[in-house]
Amino acid sequence: MYIVFATLFALTAASLVKSYAPYAAGSGISEIKCIIAGFVMKGFLGFWTLVIKSLALPLAIGSGLSVGKEGPSVHYAVCTGNVISRLFAKYRRNASKTREVLSACAAAGVAVAFGSPIGGVLFSLEEMSNYFPLKTMWRSYFCALVATAVLAAMNPFRTGQLVMFQVKYDRSWHFFEVLFYIIIGVFGGLYGAFVIKWNLRVQAFRKKYLANYAVLEATLLAVATAIVCYPNAFLRMEMTESMKVLFRECEGAQDYHGLCDPERRLGNVVSLILATIIRVFFVIISYGCKVPAGIFVPSMAIGASFGRTVGIIVQALHEASPKSVFFSSCEPDVPCITPGTYAFLGAAAALSGIMHITVSVVVIMFELTGALTYILPTMIVVGVTKAVSELFGKGGIADRMIWFSGFPYLDNKEEHNFGVPVSQAMISDVVSIPSTGMTLKAVERLLTRDNYQGFPIIQDETSKILLGYIGRTELRYAVDRAKRERNLSPLAKCTFAVPSHSSTTTTTTTTNPVITPVTPTGPQQPASPLDYATSASTTLDFTPYVDTTPLTAHPRLPLETVMELFRKIGPRVILIEHRGRLAGLITVKDCLKYQFKAEAAEEQQHHHHHHQQQQHSRDGDSAGPASPRMRRRRRAEDELPQEERVWELIKAAAGWVSDAVGRVSGGRVRLRDSWEGERDDDAASQGARSNNGFGREQGQRQGQRQGQGQGQGQGQRQGAILDGTEEVMGDDEDGGLELENRR
Repeated sequence: MYIVFATLFALTAASLVKSYAPYAAGSGISEIKCIIAGFVMKGFLGFWTLVIKSLALPLAIGSGLSVGKEGPSVHYAVCTGNVISRLFAKYRRNASKTREVLSACAAAGVAVAFGSPIGGVLFSLEEMSNYFPLKTMWRSYFCALVATAVLAAMNPFRTGQLVMFQVKYDRSWHFFEVLFYIIIGVFGGLYGAFVIKWNLRVQAFRKKYLANYAVLEATLLAVATAIVCYPNAFLRMEMTESMKVLFRECEGAQDYHGLCDPERRLGNVVSLILATIIRVFFVIISYGCKVPAGIFVPSMAIGASFGRTVGIIVQALHEASPKSVFFSSCEPDVPCITPGTYAFLGAAAALSGIMHITVSVVVIMFELTGALTYILPTMIVVGVTKAVSELFGKGGIADRMIWFSGFPYLDNKEEHNFGVPVSQAMISDVVSIPSTGMTLKAVERLLTRDNYQGFPIIQDETSKILLGYIGRTELRYAVDRAKRERNLSPLAKCTFAVPSHSSTTTTTTTTNPVITPVTPTGPQQPASPLDYATSASTTLDFTPYVDTTPLTAHPRLPLETVMELFRKIGPRVILIEHRGRLAGLITVKDCLKYQFKAEAAEEQQHHHHHHQQQQHSRDGDSAGPASPRMRRRRRAEDELPQEERVWELIKAAAGWVSDAVGRVSGGRVRLRDSWEGERDDDAASQGARSNNGFGREQGQRQGQRQGQGQGQGQGQRQGAILDGTEEVMGDDEDGGLELENRR
């Protein structure tokens, strides 16, 4: 029955996600970071995503998959904030206030998941937001406080605890234990680097071969997890419950599986080591499957099992040599070693290692225990974990998933010193629109080209005096509205800015495109937005849709300063002007292109230096380690040498299981559609997507077209970088995050 229920829960969760809300899959933290930074993903924070993720998450947890609820808790908390805030025009039309709401909701999600309001605020500050002013911190704190207070009032576990694995310690630690704390910290760093590396490879394999078999994959993963994990006493339990058991002190607590029994110590050590190894394997292959899936709690469970193992070994060493000088600080007739604290510190190390966060982990673990005495050990463990993690590359798994998916995201954790002006990275050949003289036919022809997300407005092609900027979405809306109300001639003239020298024209403030005759034949009257003419002598006034104060920069402004503007303000584009004349434009995508180009040049210099040293060295010693970023890129670009063979084996096994289930159920239960039909669909989809390099193809889960953007002629990395303005889910207006004022 254990395996049957696990299979049914996973099958239901994956089916709900695939059928109703594809964005409900995964953790969502990577995408939320990009959305807060200005990326547009319509539907990702919508109502249906909230509903399906809330329903599918308990099923995914109950199926026994090695996934957690803390990451998805952040996602549906942010979904709730987005859905509610869109009811008010104050937030719907202002990007800055929307970012504040989303940041506060992210803090509330972590606060509820861990029962840690202050830790939630610090997590939002450290991990989620590029720009976190003081007013956002206060609002995040208030939101997290209210969420935690409501959770405490509900008392979900009927024990007065906010989370199941909350624990209290009444004994202190000894200085000699720092050595073992360092070992736990090293494990946390190695665990994070190992899981990130291999999970990205699994993600690439999943995206290339398993995109059309999401339900079948999740179901088979649940079956395999149940079969393998059930024999182990520490894997059989739900992960939060296992952490509760491993965190306990031996005195005055219920003894599970003889953890505190000296006679069963060896067997428990073996079981905990096996639990750690098996859980690591299933986390690598499960995180990223198409069900709501987090990685916080699975990582903490892995760290807890390893930490408890270390604690039991240290306790055995102390009991074997109690009078050793090493243990001289222990008091007689008083328990010296508390193995539960090692499990607690191991959980902190694993969480820090997988996410590359420090301060928020320390505060969260403190709020879980309330033990001031263990703040310093936690800081030691997390500090060692951070140092070890940095040796294998910067950025946790959320940052690596952003890079893997090709999102245009500028990480505020990375420091750049290019030493070049923005003119070196900007797009000089810009398609612009003159303020007067362009016909409706020419405007529509411009809109048919998908590689432009907006157009600078200039006075004329000769002077190139910058007057404003109009986005593609706004221009498309204005043209469609004008054509919907009246039939217009393709030769109708379009005006995008009122000439500054016009002194005889009466200016009327309006929010709709005004279409009036060029030469009035009678007394002037206010033009009606619906009074459209059909002759070619009319003018369409699109001035209300033009942003007359776009964000601009001087060509000699340092590129690092422009990147900081993108991080803190989140504009779609920054126009480059010199003495009032348009010189070019730059987007986040262009900044990333230049960054990758500079990194490639650095790597080429490294290889050249390495080759020179090999020629001068007979033993073939290397020229020195590459930068963490270079190692990360080389790891990501490695292809699995036997992935084709693995895929054939998986297809054969999956086909046999699917056919067997179909025969047993009489055809009523079908884990997949026709195998051959889905294989054809898979081949067609593979041909439609760019598949350049490891993890660089356009994400299947996003389901969005590849943004081109102006200036794609410049050299770029192996795969595509999305523009951040794609309409992901079509015409889903309820869940959209398309803000009228991106500044």
